Amino acid sequence: MPSVDVVTVGSAVIDHVYSLSNLPEPDGGAFAREHTTDVGGVAANVASGLAAFGTETGIVTRVGADAAAEIEADLRARDIDCSRIRTGTEESSYTLILRGPDGERMIVAGGQSVPNLRLDGRDIEYARDASVVFTSAYAPDEVVSRLVSARERGEISTLVFDLAGPLSELEGRGTTPETIDRLLSVVDLFVVGEVAAQSYFGGGAEEASATLTRQNVSRAAITRGGEGALLLEGDTVHDVPAFDVEVNDTTGAGDSFTAGLIQTWLLDDYSAQDAGRFAAATAALNCTAMGARGHLPSEPEVQAFVGSQ
Repeated sequence: MPSVDVVTVGSAVIDHVYSLSNLPEPDGGAFAREHTTDVGGVAANVASGLAAFGTETGIVTRVGADAAAEIEADLRARDIDCSRIRTGTEESSYTLILRGPDGERMIVAGGQSVPNLRLDGRDIEYARDASVVFTSAYAPDEVVSRLVSARERGEISTLVFDLAGPLSELEGRGTTPETIDRLLSVVDLFVVGEVAAQSYFGGGAEEASATLTRQNVSRAAITRGGEGALLLEGDTVHDVPAFDVEVNDTTGAGDSFTAGLIQTWLLDDYSAQDAGRFAAATAALNCTAMGARGHLPSEPEVQAFVGSQ
């Protein structure tokens, strides 16, 4: 197996994106002005962001035979190692992304390939050789639990976890609260958005920050959309504002932010403040184009953008 700098574990899916006249209310309707498809999923998006920086990245995921060729071709074209992708006979996982005229969106997931993902010894060996292993709460509980066990035993050196959705959305297919509780004692970077924070921590950014500090999580990021993010480094909180850009689509902003943090805070050893600005700039640039990976910038492009602000 090839050796890579970062391994992402979890979802690679087909995104079906509908640009709507409006986001409908319950029992309401809307008109689909445009329908496109693309490869997405948290693990695929983070891997793609890192590959755009020039970082050697691989992915561990499961896809259905109906979408395997499309997903692998896309990821290989981005120079992502696909040697640990496995293909099943079930329907490949997918998302329906409903995008309103102002860039806001709703996401509905389906398909069984990602929930059916399991790790074997070769996957752990692949992850062990990487500098950083990333996964999210959309990965099955059995997968995240095994990565936590590997981190506890020192088989992987650095574990990043994104609590990417509220607990109600994860029930029956993603990481359980019990595994998240256990993960907090070993995770090296914990990422969470405000909606997911409310679900798990019982409060917003302040409550999440206080709990993560009490749990002695060494590094964490609490993302707040257009209000920026809070970065926790030990008991120090850094406020990172968002950049003001013309937003076309916010889909994938959190994933590109995470890729920026991994690149600078963990691989390149930037300060928390500088890493946060780099990550915020990466997310902002991606929001200027349509799609979860509409504009994944190179590292020099991000640096130039930050320098111009």
